[in-house]
Amino acid sequence: MTVRSRDTGTSAATGLAGVAGDADAHAPDDGGYVQSLARGLAVIAAFDAEHPSMTLSEVARRTELSRAAARRFLLTLEHLGYVRSDGRDFSLTPQVMRLGFAYLSSQSLPDVAQPHLQRLSARLQESTSVAVLDGDDIVYVARQATRRIMAVSIRVGTRFPAYATSMGRVLLAGFTPEQLRDYLDRVTLVPITPSTVTDPERLREELGVIGERGYAVVDQELELGLRSIAAPLHDGAGRVVAAINVSTSVLTPHGESVEQLLEPLRQTAAAIEADLRAQGR
Repeated sequence: MTVRSRDTGTSAATGLAGVAGDADAHAPDDGGYVQSLARGLAVIAAFDAEHPSMTLSEVARRTELSRAAARRFLLTLEHLGYVRSDGRDFSLTPQVMRLGFAYLSSQSLPDVAQPHLQRLSARLQESTSVAVLDGDDIVYVARQATRRIMAVSIRVGTRFPAYATSMGRVLLAGFTPEQLRDYLDRVTLVPITPSTVTDPERLREELGVIGERGYAVVDQELELGLRSIAAPLHDGAGRVVAAINVSTSVLTPHGESVEQLLEPLRQTAAAIEADLRAQGR
């Protein structure tokens, strides 16, 4: 099975149906919830790599909105420039990217991390990335690629399920016991490859080991032939707020030795953290 990436502004390949209804069901009962905004964002999230263009009926079905409601949201988004239509099918416009870049531009992490990733990638001749946790997924916020070793193209904004990635596990290892319990109760651990850990207790044990040793190794759990090692990035209070990784093919010399990657990775993580502290982050 080949994993499918999830890009910023798009939905997960699974578990999307009914996202508008799910959002309403979990809405706070304090009068501050704007249902129309939540549903409009759900319409945007309905589009993804497998559904780049949809009819009104398809959008209504994927969001579990009525056709009339879906039509109102689509027409509003079209008026605002986020959606285009050829009279039958609807699709997103590049303007949607502003929603994601508004977040990225407000953060110093990508700008600080990028030159460090470039140096690390040049040193190891491997691809390097930084990601943060968004819901139950990791989202790439900075990346330096050398060659393509995955079936999918990874770029800033790409999303993957946290449990099957080295950066995701580093971030999950930073959870409190209560946060981790809620995560494991909420998430279905789908086998992406035959090696993917799908037993919650085994994942819990693995996260405990990662928390103690300070790094994670994921070997062919996200994609066959891919090995990744990740280390945490901490804020000034010592909390894990992001992760940095190196990805390699199991067929390369580096793929045979975690030690060859770990020390340069840790040095780079420390350098990024030092730069963030210098900026008061």
